[in-house]
Amino acid sequence: MATLILVRHGRSTANTSGLLAGRTPGVALDERGAAQAAALPGRLAGIPLAAAVSSPLQRCRETLQPLLDARPGLPLHVEDRVNECDYGDWSGRKLAELNDETLMEVVQAHPSAAAFPGGESMRAMQDRAVAAVRDWNARIEAEHGEDAVYALCSHGDIIKSLVADALGLHLDLFQRIHVDPCSLTVIRYTRLRPFLVRLGDTGDLAALAPRETAGNSGAAEVGGGAGAP
Repeated sequence: MATLILVRHGRSTANTSGLLAGRTPGVALDERGAAQAAALPGRLAGIPLAAAVSSPLQRCRETLQPLLDARPGLPLHVEDRVNECDYGDWSGRKLAELNDETLMEVVQAHPSAAAFPGGESMRAMQDRAVAAVRDWNARIEAEHGEDAVYALCSHGDIIKSLVADALGLHLDLFQRIHVDPCSLTVIRYTRLRPFLVRLGDTGDLAALAPRETAGNSGAAEVGGGAGAP
């Protein structure tokens, strides 16, 4: 079956502001995120892509745009089922503020039981994303053959839930997975089982350095979904 390259969108203005963006409109890539997106065509050079699939949100479309510009014939498909988790009433709020919510402990320790007020459950998020990937795998293989490769740009919690599914991990363990902005995660699907080939690959080990103290410029860079560390 197909090989899937999962691209987390580049660093966004919400990431640097420490906000849980969710589906809030108008969240764009920041300057660093734009630079990460600009580097994407070079990182994927030499890999024949059958298609690009994207979450409908602006930050994902902006992340893929340099790749599409570099490959004019590459078709883009927008897939609603890989949209960001619907965080409902939590959308647009500060992550630091949300840490005081009782539900956040459930999100971190028992996400399969977590449902966001006015939004969706994390189980529903994973179910729709896994179904989307299964459908796209079948479509890409039918149209381009079993060795085809395609890229899908989505969000941190979506990608982590897809990795958990590929590894046979319960959703309650998915918070142990981390993917940085504009990182590449590769899953090769076969008839019997998927194989995780790359996880959160940025080609940059700077994130392994000790964290800067709170309030410094690098402190919020890894901000992602409700499961961000």
